[in-house]
Amino acid sequence: MEISPRRRQEIIHALRRGTVPQQGLDVMAVGLHRFEVAIDEELTAVGQGGAQFKAVRGEYGAGKTFFSRWLTERGRAAGFATAEVQISESETPLHKLETVYRRIVDSMAPSFRDVVDGWFFVLDGDARDAASDNSEDEVVATTERLLEQRLATVSATAPAFAQVLRAYRRAVADGDRGKADALLAWLSGQPHVSAAVRRSAGVRGDMDHFQAFGFLQGLLTVLRDSDYRGLVLVLDEVETLQRVRSDIRERSLNALRQLMDEVDAGRFPGLYLLMTGTPAFYDGQQGVQRLAPLAQRLATDFGDPRFDNPRAVQIRLHGFTSENLVELGARVRDIYAQGASHPDRVRERVDDAYVSQLASAVAGDLGGRTGVAPRVFLKKLVADVLDRVDQFDDFDPHRHYRLTLSNHELTDAEKHAAALGARPAEDIDDIALDIDVES
Repeated sequence: MEISPRRRQEIIHALRRGTVPQQGLDVMAVGLHRFEVAIDEELTAVGQGGAQFKAVRGEYGAGKTFFSRWLTERGRAAGFATAEVQISESETPLHKLETVYRRIVDSMAPSFRDVVDGWFFVLDGDARDAASDNSEDEVVATTERLLEQRLATVSATAPAFAQVLRAYRRAVADGDRGKADALLAWLSGQPHVSAAVRRSAGVRGDMDHFQAFGFLQGLLTVLRDSDYRGLVLVLDEVETLQRVRSDIRERSLNALRQLMDEVDAGRFPGLYLLMTGTPAFYDGQQGVQRLAPLAQRLATDFGDPRFDNPRAVQIRLHGFTSENLVELGARVRDIYAQGASHPDRVRERVDDAYVSQLASAVAGDLGGRTGVAPRVFLKKLVADVLDRVDQFDDFDPHRHYRLTLSNHELTDAEKHAAALGARPAEDIDDIALDIDVES
C-alpha cells in the first residue's frame, strides 16, 4: 500500500519511540476489519444528527488505544472533529465535567479557535447573502439575528455560551485581541479569566459541572454550523476510576451515566462518544457494577468470540494473535521500505521469515502473551533492525542482532508479562512449604 512520505514518516517516528501513531492507522489496522462496517454506519448516523455511545473493553495490551485512534482517524476522514481525553484522578477526574470539557477543547483537532473563527466566517457569509442590502449596519444586524437563531437551543440551557460568543465577535471586530483571547479562554473552560473581561460579556465566575453539558452542546452546534459533521470524543483509561476514593468513584460513575442518558435523550446531536476500559472495570465490583443503572446500559451478552456483535453498545478486543503480529510486522516493514535509502536491502534481509522469528522472540520474552507484544515488537523492529539494515551495508540481523528486553523500556503490563515468562512452571510436588513439624 502506497502512502505519502509525511504519513510514512509519522508512522515510523512514532513506532521508533514506542508510541501509537496519530495518523495513518488505517494501513496498520490488522484484525479490525470486522468493526469497519458497523463503525462507518454509526458515524454516518451521527453525522446526520444522531448521537452514539460506544464502550470498548480489552485487557492491557489488547489494543484499546490503537482502536480508539483508528476510529478517530476514520472520523476525521468522514468530516468530524476529534478529541481524546485521558481520564485520571489528578489531571482529568471524570466527576468534574468542567475539567473534562476543558480537556476536550484542549485536545480537539482542529483547534477551538479555528472552529469558532470559521463559524463566524460562515455566519458572516450567510448574513451577507440574507441581507436586504450590503451596508455594514444591515450585515451586522442580520449576523446578530442569525446568531440568535442558531444558538437558540443552546441559549435555553447555556445562555453564557451564546453571550460570550457575541462578546468575542465584538472584541475581534474592535481589534482588541487580548480581550478576545481571554473570552475564548473562558469559553474553553479555562479558570481564572479576569473579572473585568467576564463582566464585559455579562457572565460571572468559572464554568461549573452542570454548565459543562450546555457548553458541550454549544460546541457541537458551532461544529455542525462550521461544516463539521460532529465530534468524535474518546474517553480513554476510564478503568482508573477503580483506584480512586469510593466517594469520587461513585460520583464519576454517576457522571458517566448522566453522559449516556444525555446521549440517549438526543441532547448531543453530532456526538460519537467512545469509552475504553478493562474487563475488570466493566465486570468488577469496583467499576461499572457499583452503579446498577450504568451496568444495565452497558450490559452485553458475550459468547462465542466468532459471533461478537460490532453494533452492540459494548464491544471487546481480543488482542493480537501470532498471525496478526507477523502480518503487522510485514506491513510496517513494507511501509519503512517505501522511504528507505536501500529498500531492496530492507525487504531482502528483513523478510517475512525474519519478521516471524522476531515476533516469536518478543512474545516469548513476554511470557507468550502475544497481545502484550505489539508495542515492544514494533519498536524493536524499527529502531533495532530496520534502521540498522538501512544504514549499514554489512548489518545482518540474523547474525548481528540479539533481542534484549530491559525493565526500564517496558510498561507495567509488559513487565508483568515478562515476569510471568521468566518464572518456570512448578510441579505441585516441587513447591516448598514452610511447615513447623513440632507445633
